[in-house]
Amino acid sequence: MRKLFGTDGIRGEANTYPMTPEITVRLGQAIAAYFSKRKAHPGLTHRTRILIGKDTRLSGYMFESGLAAGIASMGVDVQLVGPLPTPGISFLTTGMRADAGIVISASHNAFQDNGIKIFGPDGFKLPDEEELKIEEMVLSPDCLEPVKGAKIGRVNRIDDATGRYIVFLKNTFPRDLTLDGLRIVLDCANGASYKVAPAVLRELGAEVFTVGVEPNGININSECGSLYPGAAARRVHETRADLGITLDGDADRAIFIDEHGDIIDGDAIMALVAMHLKRTGQLQGKGMVATVMSNIGLERALARDKLKLERSAVGDRYVVEAMRQHGINFGGEKSGHLIFLDHSPTGDGMIAALQVLAIMQQSREPLSKLAQVVKLYPQVLVNVEVPRKPPLETLENFQKEIARVEKELKGQGRVLVRYSGTEPKARVMVEGPDEAKIKSIANELAAHLKEEIGA
Repeated sequence: MRKLFGTDGIRGEANTYPMTPEITVRLGQAIAAYFSKRKAHPGLTHRTRILIGKDTRLSGYMFESGLAAGIASMGVDVQLVGPLPTPGISFLTTGMRADAGIVISASHNAFQDNGIKIFGPDGFKLPDEEELKIEEMVLSPDCLEPVKGAKIGRVNRIDDATGRYIVFLKNTFPRDLTLDGLRIVLDCANGASYKVAPAVLRELGAEVFTVGVEPNGININSECGSLYPGAAARRVHETRADLGITLDGDADRAIFIDEHGDIIDGDAIMALVAMHLKRTGQLQGKGMVATVMSNIGLERALARDKLKLERSAVGDRYVVEAMRQHGINFGGEKSGHLIFLDHSPTGDGMIAALQVLAIMQQSREPLSKLAQVVKLYPQVLVNVEVPRKPPLETLENFQKEIARVEKELKGQGRVLVRYSGTEPKARVMVEGPDEAKIKSIANELAAHLKEEIGA
């Protein structure tokens, strides 16, 4: 059983276990020891070095210092890049031939939370088995031996990290296109992209109206960004923009708003991208990957275009693992994580935005029309607070209720129940053509689950 790592790294309230300075120092030591043994670049003579980036949370400075101290104490060098989107750390880790990259961020969570994600030297997030090895080292106090004297690692700051990442992002946009004439509302969630994202769009020619670009340490994701796209939607109306783009705190995902101010479902965005990639001969693997949370309407829309939908567990790194397993170069989550393996080994909100903008420019169609490629089924999601997380398959009465409901849906819908990887919650999702009916079913299942678990 995992004790520190969840679906996407370690996450929790700052100064509450496991997100404490003490654990952070130990984690830095364990990461340094692990990657020193891996020897990611045996042909290079440099000492093992690890990049650390962060978002704009108040507690980021505290955890940055703790990680740097732990890593340096093990004789490994540290390079600090400051606030930068999570995918930017992935890019710099590979570009600078670092042995690992660390991101200090709790993504879309409120400012009082924080988290730590780890990238390998190839820019991909670590698989479960590697995270567990690092976790074991953190929790085994006698296995780590700090160095002394001249062997202690050095800590340096990279001053041009933002500029490097901006250039990289612009190079993912087709060279024969510009954004000239487009009016774009951009919400950076007062997070890690507040400098990078507006610069990229403006340098490509767009007129940009910004929201959430004044971080103060405590306003990240506060009534703005991908979880609260209403602010950007209102701004689209006010400015008569062509579309709105909302990023989350670490900018690894994007939610889109059409020219009418309507929020576009993430499954519709994935459908229009996959179909465009197929038409232009860029799609590999005869389909795409999405998670079990994606709407059955996405699956049927792709099937009409002779494309297959492979499903993965929830979490963008599981999407990436499935993509690599099936030889597919595009995938994502309805929550806004889009992965273009031809450009990046992880989800990147700005790459997603640029690819959708390129489709708009090439097709000369508004986003509202492009999004009509899919008809989505009504979907209801009920979150259940749970004091514990027993394996769902051991809850016999609850499993009988699920079987009864699935029989009632007669193949015209889906039921999915899973535990959150980052919160003490279970998520009950029901899909089907009749919204009132599936809402009733979802609430019934949630009540049965609470009763059996004792919530």
